[in-house]
Amino acid sequence: MDPIILASSSPRRQEILKSLGIPFRVITSNIDETFTSAIPMEEVPEFLATEKVTGVIKSLPPQQEIQWILGADTAIVYDGKIYGKPQTQEEAFNNIKLFQGKTHTVITAIVLYNGKTKQTTSRISKTKVTFTSMTDEEIQWYIDSGEWHGAAGGYRIQGAASIFINKVEGSFSGVIGLPIFELYDILKEQGYNILK
Repeated sequence: MDPIILASSSPRRQEILKSLGIPFRVITSNIDETFTSAIPMEEVPEFLATEKVTGVIKSLPPQQEIQWILGADTAIVYDGKIYGKPQTQEEAFNNIKLFQGKTHTVITAIVLYNGKTKQTTSRISKTKVTFTSMTDEEIQWYIDSGEWHGAAGGYRIQGAASIFINKVEGSFSGVIGLPIFELYDILKEQGYNILK
């Protein structure tokens, strides 16, 4: 199998690729992750994933042959607002307090660049996640764990947050940050065979 360039430093995404036996190397680009209100909220992850792939292409020497680049981005949409990675403990606490007892949508977009065709294709995963009602003490306990760092919305579904999540409708791996079904589907479509 050809190695894939993963345009993400996320350890979770790397773990998923390793679990599938897909060879990869990480190259990230320092893209500006801000976006304008002209982009519909549900399209922001795809826009940012595409920006990550484009940033990696631009960072490589022009003569370098590129085979595959995979970009991904995850965001939470709730009540007409998009939630990315909280910057402070207070922001993470407020996010979880807002989500508790309610359902929000986790959107993960993956974008694959095929060096043979010089084209990108994408897939979107949307998952509804429902938190149980939580006390401030429970929220603070979770925030104190530090898991919120670098996580969309301020939680990791595969960690301690799972004790407060009573329903997941959709892709569990999509909430982690790399939806496995969509990944396999996009690779298969582009002629990348992980079964070899």
